[in-house]
Amino acid sequence: MLADWVGPAQVAALLVLAQRGLEDLHSQRNTRALIAEGAVEAGRGYYPVVAVTHLAWIASIFFLIPSEAPVIWPLLVLFLLVQIVRYWVIGALGRYWTHRIITLSEAPVVRAGPYRWLKHPNYAVTLAETLLLPWLFGAFALGVIMTAVWTAVIRYKIELEDAALAKRRATA
Repeated sequence: MLADWVGPAQVAALLVLAQRGLEDLHSQRNTRALIAEGAVEAGRGYYPVVAVTHLAWIASIFFLIPSEAPVIWPLLVLFLLVQIVRYWVIGALGRYWTHRIITLSEAPVVRAGPYRWLKHPNYAVTLAETLLLPWLFGAFALGVIMTAVWTAVIRYKIELEDAALAKRRATA
């Protein structure tokens, strides 16, 4: 029966999948607009690694966490607070926010919002939520493993992004 294998973790995974799907539509719209203005994409060949890692994280929550796993409520609250920061990051970047590394030579380097304190707050959010979501269902090892995987993926993406933005940062 469906209720036997669908619990809070599976519902959370589906909600995150829907959230990221809507974000992807927003990202695609921003990407198309920036490309139309003359922006270029860096690290295009690496994007599938990022996308697959993200989907693997969501799938691992759906398939590897038992449906009867309890919810650790303080961690749920913390995860939801991280989502607020996530949208603060997206809002700070405005029309420049995309999932990809898109750079427009005349665009300003964003230093507002969370970018006042961190060079890459979006990636800090990604790592925090990657750890927290499995943890809030008691899947501590899964959280650590997926965060380690994401750390490697993001570390390389940051190198690509920093190289793409180096010229703009030097003149800012």
